[in-house]
Amino acid sequence: MSALSNHRVLGPAAVVAATGICCGAVLLGDPTTPGGVLPMCPTKLVFNVTCPGCGSQRALYSLLHGDLSAALHYNAAGVAAIGLLLFAFGAYCLRLWTGRRIRSWQNIRYSAVVVLVVVLIWFVVRNIPVEPFWSLHV
Repeated sequence: MSALSNHRVLGPAAVVAATGICCGAVLLGDPTTPGGVLPMCPTKLVFNVTCPGCGSQRALYSLLHGDLSAALHYNAAGVAAIGLLLFAFGAYCLRLWTGRRIRSWQNIRYSAVVVLVVVLIWFVVRNIPVEPFWSLHV
């Protein structure tokens, strides 16, 4: 790990700053407005297929405005991923601040396989052209 990521203050500050820049870009870009400055998903644009990440910008925009139901509509798996990332960031900060080894969800033996399977299932289910699955298509 780099010296920055092991620093007690600069490591978390860098993560918070980068996250703030991304959130600011999404807030200013307003992905809910068609033809905005933020790019469309390349998978959707080229193949007209809803990928597992489609709707993530709109979900983040909705979360930043406090609208959880809209965020879940745009990308429920993305909202769950944001929750897992927040949990991992908390464990990272605790590790730096206490000096103790803190285990997080990504240290569990099969967590990578579980995440991959969930993402693949989400990808397939979102593209089934039959109700109620088609309502997940954004």
